[in-house]
Amino acid sequence: MEKDLLQIEQEVKDLSEKLKDLKAEIGKVIIGQEETVEQLLITFLAGGHALLEGVPGLAKTLMIRTLAQAIDLDFRRIQFTPDLMPSDIIGTEILEEDHSTGKKFFKFNKGPIFANIILADEINRTPPKTQAALLEAMQEFEVTYSGKTYELDRPFFILATQNPIEQSGTFPLPEAQQDRFLFYIKIGYPNEVEEMAILKKTTGTKKEKLNKVISGEEIQRLQHLVREVPISDDLIKFVSQVTRATRPETTDNTYVKEWVNWGAGPRAGQAMILTAKARALINGRLSVTLEDLKHVALPVLRHRIIVNFRAEAEGITADEVTKELLKSASTNLKSKN
Repeated sequence: MEKDLLQIEQEVKDLSEKLKDLKAEIGKVIIGQEETVEQLLITFLAGGHALLEGVPGLAKTLMIRTLAQAIDLDFRRIQFTPDLMPSDIIGTEILEEDHSTGKKFFKFNKGPIFANIILADEINRTPPKTQAALLEAMQEFEVTYSGKTYELDRPFFILATQNPIEQSGTFPLPEAQQDRFLFYIKIGYPNEVEEMAILKKTTGTKKEKLNKVISGEEIQRLQHLVREVPISDDLIKFVSQVTRATRPETTDNTYVKEWVNWGAGPRAGQAMILTAKARALINGRLSVTLEDLKHVALPVLRHRIIVNFRAEAEGITADEVTKELLKSASTNLKSKN
């Protein structure tokens, strides 16, 4: 048993070094945005999908393309538009002829969803029917067409982007569909030093050459190792308390009762634990800490807590509610210890 543990520790150490190399490769192209990159990697290693929101020009597309280029995996970009149909994503049947017999038959022509890393660009610009076409793929890692099921390749990661501005003519994602995303990541403007470096680096002739530093098999092994990372019962209780405290009908928190319409379901707790385990692994640790849970709480809960109209009018967001709950739950945990 001790020998197995030592082997796992060595494997985690070796793979953690490759993750550092992966971050370094992404850093050749993406200046700053370290937290966003880490959150993308956490989502990927936890086996989930991410919703990324930011104004135009913040390198959202470039970021995910660079991630795919540094991993030995297939990458596809789908530009969502108002006229995009589900078959444009999943694929469609085409009529072909067997030249030896002359018989005609239908053959399924796979769509862009059949790749390892998918960039669903501006997902809120396409109608709900097409948005829903992603649901089965995201949850079940398979698609069904004409009664036949087709398995998707693993690892499989969808990054969907949306702009917080220009909402005219868009189709906001329903809460049930947002819940399918493990993380809701918000990307902000670079600071002054980063913006200077971006301007300098992107207006010249030099183009960075990216190396593939980690394989798909190694990513899958990391995804498996994530679930083996232990977490204490106290921290599981902390996650349960935070999740349950988001629900106005069961919480004792007056802040939630005043500002929240709907709280998070059990999937939020699962997401917090899995992503905290992934963060621990990324940092070369084989146990989850309270800091890991606090770090992942905002992107896990910001699309699962629905504030009321009065909160929106006062500028109180789901992030503010989460911070209040973390403060309260942390105080309870410390007083217990």
